[in-house]
Amino acid sequence: MSPQEPEPIAIDTIKVIEIGIALWVVALGVIMIVPALHLGDKHWWPWACVSGIVGGGLALWYVRRGRGNAATALRARTP
Repeated sequence: MSPQEPEPIAIDTIKVIEIGIALWVVALGVIMIVPALHLGDKHWWPWACVSGIVGGGLALWYVRRGRGNAATALRARTP
């Protein structure tokens, strides 16, 4: 007897990306407020947050176009 494969979990991809972007924005805010987190050897930390925000923005654009959502892609192909 083989175990049944679990059903895929339906998630709102856009909501997940938006939450990720919001977390990057919060991290950037904290890093900019606390000087010890962006001075000296940690001067690159704000740029890591900025790259996360930009990457999330690109992902959001990609998914909203319908390219990153498998369910939407399958519906688009079905006549």
